[in-house]
Amino acid sequence: MSDHRPRREDSVEALFERYGPAFRWLVTLTALTGTISCILSSTIVNVALPDIMGALGMGHEEGQLLSTGFLAANTGAMLLNAWAVERFGYRVTYLGSISVFVVASIMAGMAETSGLMVACRVAQGAAAGLLQPLSMQLIFLVFPPERRGTAMGMFSFGVVMAPAIGPALGGVLVDAFSWHAVFYLCLPTAFLGMGMGLFFMPGKRDQVAGRPFDWLGCVLLTLALGTLLSGLTDGQHHGWGSNRVVGELVVAFCASIGFLLWQLRAPAPLMDPRVFAERGFAMASLVAFIYGAAIFGSTYLLPLLVQMVQGYTPTRSGLILMPAGIVVAFVFLLAGRMADFIPPWIPVSLGLVIFAVSSWLIGGVGTDTPFWGLAWWILIGRIGLGFTMPSMNVGAMRALPPRLFGQGAGSINFMRMLGGAFGTNLLAVYLERRTQLHAETLNGFIDGGSSTLEARRLLEQMYAVGGLPELIARDAAHDFLGRMVAAQAEMLGFRDAFLAVALVCLLALLPALTLRQKPPGAVTRR
Repeated sequence: MSDHRPRREDSVEALFERYGPAFRWLVTLTALTGTISCILSSTIVNVALPDIMGALGMGHEEGQLLSTGFLAANTGAMLLNAWAVERFGYRVTYLGSISVFVVASIMAGMAETSGLMVACRVAQGAAAGLLQPLSMQLIFLVFPPERRGTAMGMFSFGVVMAPAIGPALGGVLVDAFSWHAVFYLCLPTAFLGMGMGLFFMPGKRDQVAGRPFDWLGCVLLTLALGTLLSGLTDGQHHGWGSNRVVGELVVAFCASIGFLLWQLRAPAPLMDPRVFAERGFAMASLVAFIYGAAIFGSTYLLPLLVQMVQGYTPTRSGLILMPAGIVVAFVFLLAGRMADFIPPWIPVSLGLVIFAVSSWLIGGVGTDTPFWGLAWWILIGRIGLGFTMPSMNVGAMRALPPRLFGQGAGSINFMRMLGGAFGTNLLAVYLERRTQLHAETLNGFIDGGSSTLEARRLLEQMYAVGGLPELIARDAAHDFLGRMVAAQAEMLGFRDAFLAVALVCLLALLPALTLRQKPPGAVTRR
């Protein structure tokens, strides 16, 4: 037997014959198991970030790369998914991606240098980028139109439970062992996913020939993302007007334009521009971009906020995110069901408004904000995002013909992760600049404010009573006030960053209101 057709036993039809209707859920669970490993890795590192930076001697800019490098690689690799599935099939793409992810996770857990750690995070992100669109493709392949929203909700339920529990478990591991342990937490689900993939993941689809790889598009995209994120990171260290930063941003702009122009004429583009010709898909992609910026940006900020401003331990900072994650997992089930019967613009708009309100509330955080008060504000926001995501994905894919499902799944996830990379980077830049501005303003009060001078005199007297010489007491009082000002400036910077997130979410209402496709379930109820 030497024909080149896919083996019958690997086809979707054969697997349906073997496992019956249960195959739909078996393959969805298989995809979910692998995806959970990647999502655990993407969120859990934020809890351990201060410890990793301290252990490896990383500055703020390098620490930022652990999050943005993962997101950038994830973003670019998503566009490789359609080519990989057509070329190698679902099973090989799935198993290969998880294998790379496992190796990168083990190496990250053993890393002793900042360069190796960043490289491992990039490899993890690339593997995760190949996996995530595959899950959506499979759901749209094996479920009928009127049940896809429910299936997406079930899938999203599992996806959200991972980041809900992950940071808390990661915090416990950091406090009980060390930061190395957080990279091993995702390995059991990764190995389980590999085992399930051997049985339930289909092979290549019939009558689908592997298309050539778009090498030029891949190079341009990698160059654009790499130089853009590098420029945004280096701008805080080298100055925004420096030759290095300006050069990186110019290269990023030129590479981005070159990538878009090439995709319009490439015989086998990484990102088929035809998907954006569908107005519904284009608007959903814009919402996905802002959604990604909001969720990944806020997820980056929250652990830093509670550890740096409120002095929480990694365990406590992980626990504060757990109630929101558990609740939103159940919201996804409801939102997935709603996506089958309600026009997408309603839950998407509602979710964006709720998340904007939550970010506005967090924008009033202070050092005296109680644990459960902040936990409730976070929970409100995650409920909003829970209403948004299933309807956003289903609305986007519903606007496309079946032949573009592969490109559509990769593109909508690409836009969400691109928004996440941009949002995390820009919020980090905005946080630092606003913190510096507040520090400069408050420092003026140390040197010239009458109340501050009185406080300094009282501190000097206290230190003198404690036995310190006059000169040392004066320096100690000034240092104490300086640290108080730095802490206050940091808190005000975080407030400004969350208010910016709220504003961006409200702007996303404009494209969200255009998602008015009629759900299949509104006509045919089963």
